[in-house]
Amino acid sequence: TVEEALGGDQAEKWAEAMDSELESLWKNGVYVEVARPIGKKVIGSKWVLRIKTNSAGKVDKYKARVVAKGYRQMEGVDYYETFAPTVRFESIRSLIAFGVAEGWNFDQMDVSTAFLYADLEEETFVEVPEGVSGVEGMVWRLLKCLYGLKQSPRMWNQTIDKVLVEIGFVRLKTDH
Repeated sequence: TVEEALGGDQAEKWAEAMDSELESLWKNGVYVEVARPIGKKVIGSKWVLRIKTNSAGKVDKYKARVVAKGYRQMEGVDYYETFAPTVRFESIRSLIAFGVAEGWNFDQMDVSTAFLYADLEEETFVEVPEGVSGVEGMVWRLLKCLYGLKQSPRMWNQTIDKVLVEIGFVRLKTDH
């Protein structure tokens, strides 16, 4: 829990991880703080705290992430669509086999805080996470997706798809 993390031996490292997450949310324009709206649903939020280890099992970093309690969302009210296409394993295997036969080099990447780059279509409000100081009665109105929202994977897919198409990539006709 946040209370245990900030009250334990590693409190400084957890505080740094939480500050880093909040800074990332702010820099990416994920939310604006607003007065609690009357007659609108406000979804809860929570911290997910995890210690990341390297391949040798040593502590690599302390990771803190603000997550919306998306399990409280209702389809047709809080969101309308969740489908996000995923690549079939056969497509990946075929691409790798072809690339190896052609002598290609492969790289991989990870988009840090990926969902935070995707614009949110629905009007969504979340509680300010525990341990974050703020004005009483204020909540966050999300402008971008947050981990935990049902529609976040779909919105991230639309965002990355648009960028990849704009820079010249072409979607497979057999596996969108």
